[in-house]
Amino acid sequence: MNKVMVGYDGWSMERLPFGDATIPLLADGIKWLAITPDQHWFWNLGAFTDVLSEGQSFSSYNSQFVARVGWVPLPNDSAGKLLHIGMNFRAGDVNNDTLRLRSKPEAFPAPYFIDTGPFPAGSAMEFGPEIYFRPGRVLIGGEYYWQRVHSPQNGDPWFHGGEAVITWNTTGETRSYNTVGNYFRGVSPTKTVIQGGPGGWETVLKVSYSNLTNGPLQGGILWRVTPMLNWYMTDNVRLEFAYGYGVLNRFGVIGRTQFYQSRFQFEL
Repeated sequence: MNKVMVGYDGWSMERLPFGDATIPLLADGIKWLAITPDQHWFWNLGAFTDVLSEGQSFSSYNSQFVARVGWVPLPNDSAGKLLHIGMNFRAGDVNNDTLRLRSKPEAFPAPYFIDTGPFPAGSAMEFGPEIYFRPGRVLIGGEYYWQRVHSPQNGDPWFHGGEAVITWNTTGETRSYNTVGNYFRGVSPTKTVIQGGPGGWETVLKVSYSNLTNGPLQGGILWRVTPMLNWYMTDNVRLEFAYGYGVLNRFGVIGRTQFYQSRFQFEL
């Protein structure tokens, strides 16, 4: 969910750090999205290469196979209760037999907090569940991933990380759901500021965790707690205000960081 959702529809400013570190955002390939409307099953399958993107900074795999399968027994897309349960799997052949996992701490201007540095690797496999429940104006859920990297020189390390989130639309809106791609859309205010209304107000509490330390690889362990407020003035204009508290454990040193962030989002 975290990676499939369009970036400007997400409830937080930045995506999960562990996902940014381990799951490439771009690739060349083909994917198949399907649903069974009566049984409420869905699946997304994809196969990707780097034939066109070889040499680009995001091209870390020669080839990848990705599968996302889930069940939505309460499939109301725009109101009322919705339950989303999914499982993800990805396997890939590492480009140039060298892999580097790194991510910023959910703050784009910041430096990379977690970083394994380049290390020899032949392939990588990743899997994890995603569960979200929307009883109405509230959304509760999260996802977690484990990645195993084939790197005999480093003991074939395992890395893991995820996030949990709860949101509440105080002005009464329900975050809608795309039943084709199986992800949540942005909040659409009941009465926009242009119409003389308050717009849509959404409070968010998010906790994320990323562990890129295993054996000789000291990529770091990062967790962050982020309360934030989203103001959807219209369907196309959004103001975001966030405070974050993060703790990084790397090379035996523990550091703490406070984040004060705001963002103005305008969609054409």
